[in-house]
Amino acid sequence: MAGGRIVTICQFGGEFVTNSDGSMSYDGGDAKAMEINREMKFSEFKSELSSMFDSSTDGFTIKYFLPNNKKTLITVSNDNDLKRMVDFNADSATTDVYVLKKNRNRTIIRSTPADSGTSTDGNTAVVAPRRGAKRLRLSTTGQEGLITGVGQVFDGPKPFRDALQKYGATNNFSFKFIKNDAASVIAECSVEGCSWRIQASRSAKKEFTIKKMNDTHTCGRVISKEGHRLASQQWVANIIKDKLRDSPDYKPREILNDLQREYGLNLNYAQAWRGRSIAEKELNNSHKEACDQLNWFCNRIMETNPGSVAVLQTTGDMRFHVFVAFHASLGGFEHGCRPLIFLDAIPLKANKQWKLLVATAVDGENNIFPVSFSVAEAETNDNWLWFLVQLKSAFSMSRTITFVSNKQNGLEEAVAQVFEDSYHGYCVHQLIENFKAELDESWTQEVKDVLVHTFERCVFACKVEEFNECVTSIKAESQELSEWVLASKPEIWSNAYFKGHRFGHYYSNAADTFNNWISMRYEPSLVQIVDVIRCKMMEMMYSRRESSNTWTEALTPSVNRRMEEEMVKAQALNVVCTSGSVFEVQDDSINVVNIETWECTCRRWQVFGLPCMHALAVIERTDGCVYDFCSKYFLTEYFRSTYALSINPIPDAGWPGCGDPVHSPVSCPPRTRRMVGRPKVKPATPRVSIKRSNRCGRCKSFGHNKQTCKSPA
Repeated sequence: MAGGRIVTICQFGGEFVTNSDGSMSYDGGDAKAMEINREMKFSEFKSELSSMFDSSTDGFTIKYFLPNNKKTLITVSNDNDLKRMVDFNADSATTDVYVLKKNRNRTIIRSTPADSGTSTDGNTAVVAPRRGAKRLRLSTTGQEGLITGVGQVFDGPKPFRDALQKYGATNNFSFKFIKNDAASVIAECSVEGCSWRIQASRSAKKEFTIKKMNDTHTCGRVISKEGHRLASQQWVANIIKDKLRDSPDYKPREILNDLQREYGLNLNYAQAWRGRSIAEKELNNSHKEACDQLNWFCNRIMETNPGSVAVLQTTGDMRFHVFVAFHASLGGFEHGCRPLIFLDAIPLKANKQWKLLVATAVDGENNIFPVSFSVAEAETNDNWLWFLVQLKSAFSMSRTITFVSNKQNGLEEAVAQVFEDSYHGYCVHQLIENFKAELDESWTQEVKDVLVHTFERCVFACKVEEFNECVTSIKAESQELSEWVLASKPEIWSNAYFKGHRFGHYYSNAADTFNNWISMRYEPSLVQIVDVIRCKMMEMMYSRRESSNTWTEALTPSVNRRMEEEMVKAQALNVVCTSGSVFEVQDDSINVVNIETWECTCRRWQVFGLPCMHALAVIERTDGCVYDFCSKYFLTEYFRSTYALSINPIPDAGWPGCGDPVHSPVSCPPRTRRMVGRPKVKPATPRVSIKRSNRCGRCKSFGHNKQTCKSPA
């Protein structure tokens, strides 16, 4: 298409099919058309796709094929990639774009059944179907990290071997290792003469990467059931561990059904039971070790950083969470930051088992300032309530705080319950996404864009009149949408009605900050997560403190630049004095400024805490000092107070290593579950049995056997 524009067919929800010649085609799913050009930003393109397929912008990747090449998928990840895609396909009538979900490896099925056989080699644990058998459609549950092809990166040889074993089980073939060490792993199909082969080794960047892969099987042996014996107990334990952690009542029969459905393996009950026992034992050990380390670490935080708060709480269902607030952060917030706190729940990319519950503020330069954080297994009402109670008890001074958060998980009620005199506003980013979800396909994209822009004006409107004008504009397009806007409680998100002070901040990007901090290659433990955050905060406070020592202006640099820009606009305004402290300022409209009460009828002075251009015109007319009419939180002096304190290092002397005693250990409850059926009641007068009592081969106690043993593994 001429003019640097192309028509894309955006496809989502299907799967790739590999043909006999190695080319790929896309089968199934949903398809929608969209026109793009070279000037479109990647973020805009991704946002359109997110809205089109109702998916989070972080939840998918974008790929396409080059013209006349259906074997290699090209990834679009930035503005330059998007421009190149438009240029490469400029002569094509349409271009197919594939929207693929992240964290789930796409299923590539062959148009002709792959021939594979079975070997009873002692190093593998997979089975293969007979020639021409119908392939089992497997779910993606628990299959993250499977083999996808050349260039895939792993944390090391062990994760690669684990993924290879999953891949073999999923695709029903067995393999053997030709080379297997820390530097390189080479595997071949266990059937002699088969061409399937894979090789992975460390790259120049020290990453363990797949270098070569021939994914074609040329073997034709018949399946042997002996392949099932290669599905070891440890392999089963690794597969089910995550689900067992979330569901302690996960039964062996359910394990068998899941392995059959997801991997095509027909194991027996004993294999599932033993695998479950191993997984349960490992979970118990890791839980106790994590508790011991966390308890030690919390004590060390309070010893090395007096005034800090570090609390570890455990529950009877083997769940625990930790709350940390450093003295330097608490002091910086109370003496230098605006009384504004953002509450965010952040899923960690480095360790998906945990979520960060964080309270962040903003400093005088509008940078994120972490106040406190908690690591928990889930974002629940109880966890948020516990977090807020700990946060309130950590503060040494009382003041009215404005909280901003998403509208979910009972935070509105929890904030009102713990901080009675506070204000609570909605995260505007989430609110706008909710508004977009109300827009159906009956409107064109241009109309949708106008409606979204009008709704954003509702949010940022400082006066009730401005808000009503925006609602009227929305009502002209849709009565239902205007009713939705009014029913969504504008008093807690619109500047025109909100009674708290947000100082022009409507949402937080804390998620990006914390995930960039915890960008570990290997999955970090809970203690590592807390310590990485501590180190990053320690570096942040030092660097910002040193930077502020070079400032010479009374206002912080960004605020000073903003005031200079507003002063230029103020010079064109006409000021009329009506009384000693009240002035009339004329531009397109007439605004009244009260220099004593820091008020202007445009309400921007009150909303942002900085003089608007009308107030600046009056200050200039009266020969006043601009600095005297700015909120104190924008002064360089207050910025330096924010970072005046330091976070101290924590020596690792006394670290609770494996087998070492831990001082003041916390009581870590074991994993427990309620047994099925009515609880047994011991008779008042038990009968004396004359039979010899059985002895359990598992726990060595008398009165039962291994199959009926109720002791934890």
